[in-house]
Amino acid sequence: MTVATVPSVSYSITVRLEVPAGGKAVSQLTHAVESAGGVVTALDVTTAGHETLRIDVTCAARDTDHAQAIVDNLDDVEGVVIHKVSDRTFLMHLGGKIEMKSKVPLRNRDELSMAYTPGVARVSMAIARNPEDARRLTIKRNSVAVVTDGSAVLGLGNIGPAAALPVMEGKAALFKRFADIDAWPICLDTQDVDEIVRTVQLIAPGFGGINLEDISAPRCFEVERRLRALLDIPVFHDDQHGTAICVLAALTNALRVVGKDLSGVRIALAGAGAAGTAVLRLLLAAGARNVIVCDYRGAVHLGRDDLDDSLRWIAEHTNGEGYSGDLRGAVKGADVFVGVSAPGILNGDDIATMAENAVVFALANPEPEVSPDDAREHAAVVATGRSDYPNQINNVLAFPGVFRGLLDAQASVVNEEMLLAAARALAAVVTAEELGPNYIIPSVFHPDVAGAVAAAVRESAGGRARTGMTEV
Repeated sequence: MTVATVPSVSYSITVRLEVPAGGKAVSQLTHAVESAGGVVTALDVTTAGHETLRIDVTCAARDTDHAQAIVDNLDDVEGVVIHKVSDRTFLMHLGGKIEMKSKVPLRNRDELSMAYTPGVARVSMAIARNPEDARRLTIKRNSVAVVTDGSAVLGLGNIGPAAALPVMEGKAALFKRFADIDAWPICLDTQDVDEIVRTVQLIAPGFGGINLEDISAPRCFEVERRLRALLDIPVFHDDQHGTAICVLAALTNALRVVGKDLSGVRIALAGAGAAGTAVLRLLLAAGARNVIVCDYRGAVHLGRDDLDDSLRWIAEHTNGEGYSGDLRGAVKGADVFVGVSAPGILNGDDIATMAENAVVFALANPEPEVSPDDAREHAAVVATGRSDYPNQINNVLAFPGVFRGLLDAQASVVNEEMLLAAARALAAVVTAEELGPNYIIPSVFHPDVAGAVAAAVRESAGGRARTGMTEV
C-alpha cells in the first residue's frame, strides 16, 4: 500500500535562473513546473536587465526526486540558465531554529551589577537558604529539558543524537510557540539506560520538567520509571503519553459521532511499543473494556511464550477471550481500529469486515497502516497522523498545554488523572456544532487548545501533584 502524495511545502524549492528578457521563456516557466506535476507558489523577478531577467521560481514537490524532475524541466526551457537550487526546508534549519536571548536589559553598569555580580550573589544565597525559591527566581519555573538518545527519531529509527537535534530543536520551538515555555534540546551520546538516567538526574536542578523524546522501547519505560522515582519534577514521555492523550480525545469525539460508548466498543490496537502501551493504559483508565492488542507476532495473549514485563501486563489486562490470531482477525467485527505501528498492514477489504459505523485511526506516519482513502470507503470516521487528510492526530495538541499546566502548578509528578483531564479538555475544544466525521479533533493552530489543556492539568495537579496518586 502506497498513499498517494501531493506536492508539499516540506519539499519546497526555490530555483534561481536567468531567462532572456524577450521571448516566451518567462511564460513557459510555470508550464514547465506544472507539466512535471509541481505547483508554483511564487515567481519573483530579482534582477531585470535589457538582455536577461533573473527570476526566483518557488514551487512545491512531492519528494526530492520529484524536485529534481521539476528542475530538469525548467532547465529544458529554451534560453533558461539555472544558477542555484535551494531546498527551503534546509534553509529554515541553517544555523538551527532556536536561540537564547536575555529577558532583562544590560545597558549600563547598574543593570549589569544587578543581573550579574555583585547583585546576583544575594539571589544565589536566597536560593541556598530556600531551594524552592529556584522556581521563583530562575528560569527553572518555565524551563523544560527535551531529552533524547536518538534511538527512535520520528519514523527514521536509530539515527543517533546529532541527527536527532533538528527534531529536538523543532520540539523546543513548538513549546515556545504554543505555550511560551523555554525548552532546551538535550541530545545524549549514549543509549545506556544507567547513563541516561544519571545524566538527566544531574542536570535536573535547572529545569521544571523533563520531556523524554524519541527513546526506543522497551528502554524508554525503564528510563521514565527510574527518573520519576529520582526527581521532584514531572517526567513526561511524549511518545507515550502525548500520543495517548490525543488518541483518547479524538476517539471520545469519534464515538460521539457514531453514537457508541467507549465501554461498549470492541477495539483492535496495532502496536505494543511505547505509544501503543500508553494508548492502551489511558483507554482502559477512561473506561474501555474490550481491547485486543496485536504486535508483529499477532495478538498479545497469556499463552504466548515471548512475554516480557510490558507484554505480560498487556496480556493480563486485555483479550479476555484469549484470541491468538493475527491483526486481520482482530479487526473483523471491531468497532474501532487504532494503529500506532507500521505502514500498509491492512487494506480496505479488512476495514470492510469491521462493525457498522466503524472508527479507524491509522496513525503510522508518513504512511499509515491502511490507506485513508480506502478506509473511508468503509469506516464512518477516519483519522491519521498526516496533515493532508482530515482529523490529524498530532502530539503538539497535547504536550505544550500539559507542560504549561504542570509548570504553573509547580507539579512534581504526572499522574493518570492529569492525562485524563487533558484528554477531556482537548476533546471539549470541538463544540457540538462543529463535531462531525471530518472534525473530531481541533487544529494544532486552534487558539483554545493549549490554554484548555493547561487549565485542566493545572486544576488536576493543584494540591494533589505531590500526593500518592497512581502515576502513569
